[in-house]
Amino acid sequence: MLSYRHAFHAGNHADVLKHAVQSLILEALSVKDKGYCYIDTHSGAGGYALDHEWTRKKSEYLGGIAPLWQQRRQWPQLAGYFAAIEAMNPTDELDFYPGSPKVAEHFQRPQDSLTLMELHHNEVEILRQNMGPNVAIHHRNGFEGLPALLPPTPKRGLVLIDPPYELKEDYQTVASTLAKAYKRWPIGIYAIWYPLLAKAVDRSGALKEALANCGFEQVLCAELGVSAQADDFGMYGSGMMVLNPPWKLNEQLTELLPRLKDTLAQDKAAAWKLEWLKKADG
Repeated sequence: MLSYRHAFHAGNHADVLKHAVQSLILEALSVKDKGYCYIDTHSGAGGYALDHEWTRKKSEYLGGIAPLWQQRRQWPQLAGYFAAIEAMNPTDELDFYPGSPKVAEHFQRPQDSLTLMELHHNEVEILRQNMGPNVAIHHRNGFEGLPALLPPTPKRGLVLIDPPYELKEDYQTVASTLAKAYKRWPIGIYAIWYPLLAKAVDRSGALKEALANCGFEQVLCAELGVSAQADDFGMYGSGMMVLNPPWKLNEQLTELLPRLKDTLAQDKAAAWKLEWLKKADG
């Protein structure tokens, strides 16, 4: 447990999907002058140097953010996402990549609140170094901490849940945590990232079914697969489930996902999916 370090995967195709969706939601919340809250349950280190030995071990960003970075002027719908990356890269070179906390910090206004949770001792220390003064950082289990922090102030906002899924129990914990969250803060926007894995270990179907039945009226599910699904090992894509999605997010993703698939495809089996999940009785 607690062995996961996101630096090994920083900027990969899953990060692109996750942070693109996160940015679109934060942009929607920023349309109104009224403040919002942002809560991150598994914050990691906040930001990552792409020349770090851990990141260079697999260099997954070369199949993720790198090709988009070269053509970022051609992606106006992701202007906010790229602005968050540019804030960490003052030159044209792509040297650093923001994790979800740094993406959220880029959008933060004086009236908005940011609360970050991270359980890994080393990661939370790096997180404190990477973030500015107007951010609350908690060294705690995000699954336990989220219900304790709800309902938040301000009472509009986004919760990002992005566990490493090191333990198969994490899937059920995500679902049970969202069920508790619904009872305390049913109007919040919740974005949940999950991996798409090989057939022998993939649990995304059960997770989607569980979240569709947590109580939320609207559950939007976006998936991006960049390669064929293996039988026994490996992640071929990822998904984002958004509970209480902001207006027009589905239209934005309908335009965005095909382009991401074409740009990040590793083989001909690359695909995308966007669907509204229905309750078991619906």
